[in-house]
Amino acid sequence: MTKTIETLSVSLFSEILALEQLLRSRISKGLPKGMELSHFSVLNHLAHVGGERTPAQLAKTFNLTRGAMTNTLNKLEWAGYVHIRPDWDDARRKQVVISPAGRAARDHAFAQIAPILTAATGVSGEENIKSILPILRELRLSMSSDS
Repeated sequence: MTKTIETLSVSLFSEILALEQLLRSRISKGLPKGMELSHFSVLNHLAHVGGERTPAQLAKTFNLTRGAMTNTLNKLEWAGYVHIRPDWDDARRKQVVISPAGRAARDHAFAQIAPILTAATGVSGEENIKSILPILRELRLSMSSDS
């Protein structure tokens, strides 16, 4: 790796990490009272996949330990945002699905944070956003395959 590529790599990831920190802070402030970013992330994922997932699958998706995911799921279940049931084929496993209340909470949270995200990306312009998305997606996939 050349010195230029090393410098560019460090600069790129420094920007990504700084952006991630700023986004987490702004999004967390925009979420409904009592909802954490981790809760929104899981609800948003479950809303998009549209079916059941095991806690282990969710932990892998979010690159978390099973214990951390179980903690988040317990909070979501207590709030009525997810339903957790035994797996009928394997009693050792559980299945998680978003509830109607969870979908409504996710939609409400999304409505609150959408203007924050739109304002943050609006300064870059639609074409720049469209061009960088595939690059960021490729970086994420290459990082996740290294695990």
